[in-house]
Amino acid sequence: MRQDRIFPGIVLMLCFCMLAPLLDVASKLAAENGIPVGQITTARFVVQGALMLPIVLWMGLSWAVSPRVLGFVFLRAVFLILSTFSFVSGIAVMPVADALAIAFVEPFILLILGRLIFGDEVGPRRIAASAVGFGGALLVIQPSLAAFGYVALWPLGTAFFFAFYMLVTRAMAAYMHPVTMQLHTSLAGIVICVPLMFLFDGTGWAEFDPVMPEGLNWLWLFGVGFWAGVSHMCMTYALKYAPSATLAPLHYTEIVAAVALGYLIFGDFPNAMTWAGIAVIVSSGLYVIHRERISAKAKRAAAATLPAEAI
Repeated sequence: MRQDRIFPGIVLMLCFCMLAPLLDVASKLAAENGIPVGQITTARFVVQGALMLPIVLWMGLSWAVSPRVLGFVFLRAVFLILSTFSFVSGIAVMPVADALAIAFVEPFILLILGRLIFGDEVGPRRIAASAVGFGGALLVIQPSLAAFGYVALWPLGTAFFFAFYMLVTRAMAAYMHPVTMQLHTSLAGIVICVPLMFLFDGTGWAEFDPVMPEGLNWLWLFGVGFWAGVSHMCMTYALKYAPSATLAPLHYTEIVAAVALGYLIFGDFPNAMTWAGIAVIVSSGLYVIHRERISAKAKRAAAATLPAEAI
């Protein structure tokens, strides 16, 4: 992958940030119209898999997956299912921007997990920034908790599950093309979710008992998978053209798009405390990114000074 075309990478990352909230909007519209959260989650994988299949065939990518990597594929799918289910459960009753702001503590969780699992170097400054970021999440959670009850904690579950999803992705990156990885994850999601829908059919369990969509609900369910597929393809190719350190700060523009869409479609607008929490989370996240850049630069400088036989 070439990472020397910064401008296309930035444009594609901004496209991801503008399009990803449309997935959330479609999910919320479907949930508000009586579609169970489990069915919405399943729709994401079914539609995304149907869209990714012809792309993989057109690109001529290999389908081969070793048994070991296949285990990672299913583990990745499980974490993405749990992350999606948690987020849809949250936005079913609370504003999209509020839920997204809480879920944005994921980079801080990922930082700590990277230290515990991979032994990544994490200095006290980044740990402090992560603690401050969690404090910002609490500012968003507090009014949401008062208004919506414990459902406001669902996006926090999204952050934890997505952090594990990213760790598994990191472990798989050397073995699979990112486009193939998306297809196989979608197929694994289908294998897991579709039988569950049949199992819970007729049980009356509101979150899982599927219903026959009517009218625009078909469009919302299609939109869940469509916008998931399109937005994540944008992010995949953004990372192909530009370094992640360059693109990471742009990810926070997703909150701006979420606020705009939430206001235009649902009439939701964050209150003062939520805005304060968003500001704390974004500032802490940008500081962590800044420290990551400094750490990476120091490692490159140290490597450059090593004698050739030591490298």
